[in-house]
Amino acid sequence: MAERRGARAAIAAVLGPDGGPFTELPPSEGVSAQDGPLGWDGYDAARARAADRTGERESAVCGTGRIGATEAVVISFEFGFLGGSLGERAGDRLEAAYRHARERRLPVVSLIATGGSRMQEGMRALLQLQRVARHTALTRAAGLAQLAVVRDPTTGGGWATLGAGADVVLALPGAQIGFAGSRVRPADADPYAYTAEAQLAAGQIDAVVREDGLAATAGRWLALLTGGGAHAADGRTDGAAPPPAALGGAGPAATGWDAVLAARSPGRPRAAAYLDAYFDHREEIRGDRCGGTDPGMLCGFGRREGRTVAYAAQCGTATLPAGYRTAARLIRLAERLGVPVLTLVDTPGAANDAQAERTGAGAAIADLFAAVATARVPVTTLLIGEGGSGGALALSAPDNTWATPDSYFSVIAPELATAILKRDPGRIRATADQLRLRPQDLVSLGVVRGIVPGRDGQDRRERDG
Repeated sequence: MAERRGARAAIAAVLGPDGGPFTELPPSEGVSAQDGPLGWDGYDAARARAADRTGERESAVCGTGRIGATEAVVISFEFGFLGGSLGERAGDRLEAAYRHARERRLPVVSLIATGGSRMQEGMRALLQLQRVARHTALTRAAGLAQLAVVRDPTTGGGWATLGAGADVVLALPGAQIGFAGSRVRPADADPYAYTAEAQLAAGQIDAVVREDGLAATAGRWLALLTGGGAHAADGRTDGAAPPPAALGGAGPAATGWDAVLAARSPGRPRAAAYLDAYFDHREEIRGDRCGGTDPGMLCGFGRREGRTVAYAAQCGTATLPAGYRTAARLIRLAERLGVPVLTLVDTPGAANDAQAERTGAGAAIADLFAAVATARVPVTTLLIGEGGSGGALALSAPDNTWATPDSYFSVIAPELATAILKRDPGRIRATADQLRLRPQDLVSLGVVRGIVPGRDGQDRRERDG
C-alpha cells in the first residue's frame, strides 16, 4: 500500500521545489443544517474532530499553482477528513475550482484520495457526482486539459468521475484504485486487481509514477497538453505536422515483391525509432479504458520544434482491438485540445483471431475510421512499413498520407490474394506486381501524396496537385 499523504503534502509534491506558491481559492460553501441534510446524529461532531485532526475544513483543498512552466487549478483531497469523502460542501469547492479554471483558461490537476460519497449526507452526497461530472464535461468542452493523479485510496465516485474521466491518469505506486472500496468488494476478490499496477496493465491508467518524480512528470504532461496552439519553428501555418523523414536506407523497389520484402525486413526501422527521431521528448498514453492494451500501438504526445504533436503509431504487429480504441481515444483528445496528429502505419493487418472478434475488432476499427474522418485537427500519416488492408487504412489520413521507400500498401497481402484467386503459390510475386502496392505505384494511383526523402534527402516523389 502506498504511503498516505495529506492534501497539502500532495500539492507540495506535484508543485515541486520550483513550482512557486499555492494560492488557495476562497471556499464558497453553503450553510448546512445541524448534522447535515439527514440530521445524522453526531455528524457535526465528526466533522469537528476531522478538522482538528487535519487542519482542514473540508475533504477537498482547491487553488492554483505552477507545475513546471504551466499554471493550473489544483484540486487535492484530504483522506484524513472523513475518508476524503464527497459531500455538498466539498462539491461547492470542486464546482468553484472548475469554474475558475474555465474563466482563466487553466488546466485542472486533481490529486485524488477518496473513499467515495459521504454516507452521513445520503443521496444529497451522491448527487455531487452528477455535479462534478457536469463540470468536468463543461471543462472538456472548453478545450481545457484535465490531469488526474490517483493516490491511495481512490474508490467510488471519486474514481468514476475525477479519476477515470480525466484526459491523462497518473497513479502513485501501490495506490488502491477501483470503483468498489475495500469493504464492499466480494470476499474472494483478488486484491491485486484494485492496485495501480493492475489498472495500468488493464489500460485504465496511463502511468505509475513515483512521488519524487511526480512534479517533473506532471510538468511535462501539462506543457504537452497545453501546447497545441503554437506554430512550428519552420513557419508552417496550416497546422499540419510535417511527415518524418525516412530512416531506412532502401531505394525504390523494382518489383512489388521487392517492396513487400523491404517492408518485412527485420532490420527496417520501426515506429519507436521514428518517434525518437521526430520528437524532442514525448509522453505515452496507455490503454483503451475498456480493459485492454496493445503493445503494438504507441500513442501519446510529443514536443517538436516548439509545439505539441499527438501521435498514434503501429509497431509492425497485427493490431488488436484495444490498439484501435486507444488510437481513437488519442485522436479525439488531440481534437479537443487543438493538437495536430501524426500517425505511423505499419501492420500486416488487424488481428483476426477469435479473441479479437470477441473483443470487438470490427467496432474498434469502425470507430477509428470515424475518429480520423471527422477530426477537426489536421492528421498526417506516414506509411513506414507494411500497410495491410483495412487494418492499416483505419489509421491513415485521407489526402495526407505519405510513404517511405521501404513500405507497401495493399488491399490484401499477396499470399492471401494468390490463395483467394486459387493461383499456384509460385505466382505470389506476379500477384504482388498486379496489386501495384509499391510506394511509386501508390503515388501514381493517388493513394499517397508522395514518397518522403531518406536520410540523404533523395528518392522523393510527389503526385501532381
